[in-house]
Amino acid sequence: MGILDFWLLGQIALQKRVLLLTGSPGIGKTTVLTKTVEALKAQGYSVGGMLSREVREGGARVGFEILDLASGRRGWLAHVNLRSGPRVGRYRVNIPDLEAVGAAAISKAVERCDAVAIDEIGPMELFSDRFKQAAIKALDSSRLVIAVVHGKAQDPLINEARKREDAETFAVTMENRGNLHEAIAEKAAEFLADQKHKNPNGSSHPQNECSKP
Repeated sequence: MGILDFWLLGQIALQKRVLLLTGSPGIGKTTVLTKTVEALKAQGYSVGGMLSREVREGGARVGFEILDLASGRRGWLAHVNLRSGPRVGRYRVNIPDLEAVGAAAISKAVERCDAVAIDEIGPMELFSDRFKQAAIKALDSSRLVIAVVHGKAQDPLINEARKREDAETFAVTMENRGNLHEAIAEKAAEFLADQKHKNPNGSSHPQNECSKP
């Protein structure tokens, strides 16, 4: 094996397919993920999956909304006024919407999109077996995965994701949250471009295909 072969093996070993975002609550993890998704879409890549956003009424947070990135479909992840579902703090988790919108969006993205976004793998989402199955499906696929993981939650799924050889974790901080998405998008685009180079005759996943119901 020559020097070039060792260099190529090193490049392959350094390449990361699972990009994980972590950080303290409210630091801006979802914002970094959203900006990363926008940057990849601007380069022509299709991105699907699930995004979670807090919802406020009169300045007070009342719950969290789920967004299917590809189709735009929305649902409730959790809300203070729900009367059933697992309780996390002031909120009850809406398992039906989490599975019908969130888990379904992740599974669909694995099949149809260039990249899969998951926001987040955390205590609320982990109440759903369908969500966990969809997240595992994404992590074990060949797709690029960009996921927010809860900073303190101890769960086998989160622990295994962090320990993967093809994973890299980015800590979102006050100092880097304004431009961290640029570094993550660059790594993601490098992976996607390399995949396209390795398989130029393979199927592509334009955004309109990714967005089909």
